[in-house]
Amino acid sequence: MTGRPPPAPSPAPSRAGMRLLSACLLAALAGACKGDPPVTGAIGTSDYRARHPIVLTDAGRSLDIFPTGPGHLDPRQADDVDAFMLEYRRFGRGGVLMEVPRGLPPARAAATARTAGLVLQRAGQDGVGRSDIVASPYAVAAPDLAAPIRLSFTRMQAKVADACGTWPQDLGGSDFAFDNSNRPVWNFGCSTQTAVAAQVADPVDLVRGRQEGRIDAVKRIRDVGQLRDGKDPSTQWRQDGQTSVKAQVGN
Repeated sequence: MTGRPPPAPSPAPSRAGMRLLSACLLAALAGACKGDPPVTGAIGTSDYRARHPIVLTDAGRSLDIFPTGPGHLDPRQADDVDAFMLEYRRFGRGGVLMEVPRGLPPARAAATARTAGLVLQRAGQDGVGRSDIVASPYAVAAPDLAAPIRLSFTRMQAKVADACGTWPQDLGGSDFAFDNSNRPVWNFGCSTQTAVAAQVADPVDLVRGRQEGRIDAVKRIRDVGQLRDGKDPSTQWRQDGQTSVKAQVGN
């Protein structure tokens, strides 16, 4: 027992103190909201279209013409030049570059010069003037090997954004977490996307559809008239005098 008096009870907080405490708490919460949002880990996508997207980019198109015989265009290479010039007229940007080999033996050099002249003549027949073709020589490293005349131009093409053949995961079974995730490997679908991009004739088709073509007004009027008369407007198409295709499909 001591002579000390018991401690006095702490005074209750005043109404003004409670208001001040509430204001401080609200200010702290507002400051926390102004900070950067929390960053969480992302799960990689398994969609091959997102991993290996097809993009539109400018790329070069080239064609090698090999002089044959005394210097002429064989039927195969003449058709190749026609198709190449048609593609240039439809999709080409800038001019056509014609690279002619330099440093060949005299006989081969003369044949190459004649072939180059025939290529220019063929291009003119295809609607590509000589003003659109720029000739440039290139040095031949090995004169004994075939030295082609190379045509090239730039056009928009579809291609896969990244290169195929990337294998960031070990497929040998050393990564237990990946092996049991039941997710495709990174390279999955890349070759398919590359094949689709290579087969697209007009890359713009990947961006938007084409406009509708002109209608056949004569056929439309005839079909509407048959419908008004209660007749079947479908086409009766037959093959080799046999049963119609519509009947075969119905069966």
